Amino acid sequence: MSSRFAGKGACACSSDQVSNIRLWPSPHRNIGATEGRIITRSQQVGTPAFGIGDVIAKVSQAAFGSALVTNVLRGQVAEAIVALALEPEWNWCSADYSGWDFERPDGLRLEVKQSAARQSWSTGKPSKPIFDVAARTGHWESGTQWIAQVGRPAHIYIFAHHGIYADHADHRDPAQWAFYVVATRDLPDLKQAALSTISRFTTPVPVTALADKVRVTASQITNEGGV
Repeated sequence: MSSRFAGKGACACSSDQVSNIRLWPSPHRNIGATEGRIITRSQQVGTPAFGIGDVIAKVSQAAFGSALVTNVLRGQVAEAIVALALEPEWNWCSADYSGWDFERPDGLRLEVKQSAARQSWSTGKPSKPIFDVAARTGHWESGTQWIAQVGRPAHIYIFAHHGIYADHADHRDPAQWAFYVVATRDLPDLKQAALSTISRFTTPVPVTALADKVRVTASQITNEGGV
């Protein structure tokens, strides 16, 4: 993304933007306090012919309109699939400063990690599935309160893997994902875990069995007083 500022004293407007603004009224007229006021062309003609819904649709098409979603946004796809599978029992609470992605009314927390074999750019071979499982120095609650507590704040991890590398790979297709559900207490003390490591603690399930798998794992944690 380009810089928001063009430098001290420089104009950051493009030629099109410059053509869209003018001084009103003319600076040669003696009009007192209103002299030099900036009026844009859109202000002159009224409200635009499109609105919030149109912008959302445009952005959504650009971000998720292709079968292969960029790695920056693919996490949103994985979380959306998990949300559709787990709601309403679980609430999708993921946000900019959230310490976990889903939570249940009883206080149980869940984190989603994802990886895909095929990327939105050419890699020549499938990408290795490696997940970030590092313990944190703390976490945010309600997006505003920092809790200094070393560890993993979620009780359950879902490792979502899209393993298809063929031409029919579509990151948006829930049926093409495999889900590995692991209780946090079972994770090794590592910063990153390969799928082969995750596979030691659980077996993958399709999206149709995800809710049941999470429910069983959650029951084991609550029965053992893990919340």
